[in-house]
Amino acid sequence: MITTPLDSALLDSKEQYVFYHKMVDFVLKELIVSVQQEKLCTKQELLIFKQYSDLLLYSIEAMRIKYMYDEEDNMKVDLTDSGFPNYLEFRFLYNDLELRNDYLGKFTGIETVKEEFLNTLLLKKQPIRRLDLFKASSLLYYTSVEKKYIFNRFVQGKILEAPKGANYDYMTSWSFYDVSHNRPFICYMYFDYKGKSALKDREKIYQTLKETADREMSLDTMAYNIDRKLPDIQPKHIKRIDLGPFHNVFAKDENEITHAILGGISKKEIPLESYALSLKIDEVFSGDTFTEGGFFSKQTMQKWSEVIHQKYVFAPHRIIQLLHSRTPEVLHKLAKPPIELASLKIDKI
Repeated sequence: MITTPLDSALLDSKEQYVFYHKMVDFVLKELIVSVQQEKLCTKQELLIFKQYSDLLLYSIEAMRIKYMYDEEDNMKVDLTDSGFPNYLEFRFLYNDLELRNDYLGKFTGIETVKEEFLNTLLLKKQPIRRLDLFKASSLLYYTSVEKKYIFNRFVQGKILEAPKGANYDYMTSWSFYDVSHNRPFICYMYFDYKGKSALKDREKIYQTLKETADREMSLDTMAYNIDRKLPDIQPKHIKRIDLGPFHNVFAKDENEITHAILGGISKKEIPLESYALSLKIDEVFSGDTFTEGGFFSKQTMQKWSEVIHQKYVFAPHRIIQLLHSRTPEVLHKLAKPPIELASLKIDKI
């Protein structure tokens, strides 16, 4: 079920926005290092993973700037199995920046604002009014945030030629923010191409991926749809990373790990900045081929392996101990024991 903004938790103070952004920033950077150490991704996949993570962090920072002094609206953290911002927040950012010039026409210049603030603080010896702080943060938001760096609902990566000796010709990636789960997904596809050049035909490939692979679905279904709509493509391997849920104090979902962490925080057994991050990797590989269609419209399709599902949990040592005590049955289903990340130390909100 797709949630509405009313189903989401609110961040309603400057301190909470700062706290939340620091937490997401810290955890994603820790995750990238750990994914590399655990060899869950290749070097190329890891580089792409970092690029999509940077877009996500940039967008959350833009939300912080947008909402920090806004008394009428607040950023919403999704209540489903997520812990990340509601997908509508990313849409709001994108829509705002489409109208950047219209909004900027309503504000005074940056230098004028600086002079007014200095005059208020140094000459009048008065604090800056919250309304003026909101106007200043809005001016910063519309002058500094770039639309091209916002994590949109679908983000397409480039088509890359395979290195020598590889068993595929090309590799591409894409990412999407699923509107039902409110979580980011990162996908990689390794493929051969029967046409002249996948690079020359990239716009057709990009458009097909956007139309057929922009939401969470069974990975073999996704592979079949791509194969069917792009006859010249022969996918060899498709890999998808489900980033989340992100279990933290702002999450309000029914996930057992989230409940264990919230329970530990409420009982003061663990600190407020405690967290865990779930991650799932699904992979599917092509095998033999088969022919589909009638006499005049035959198409050679790939036969796919069973989807390989692997679940992981990343958390600091103290949280792993808590989860072993509170949710042992969840940990038994993981591809490997919980992977330790560093603890987060942050000023309390």
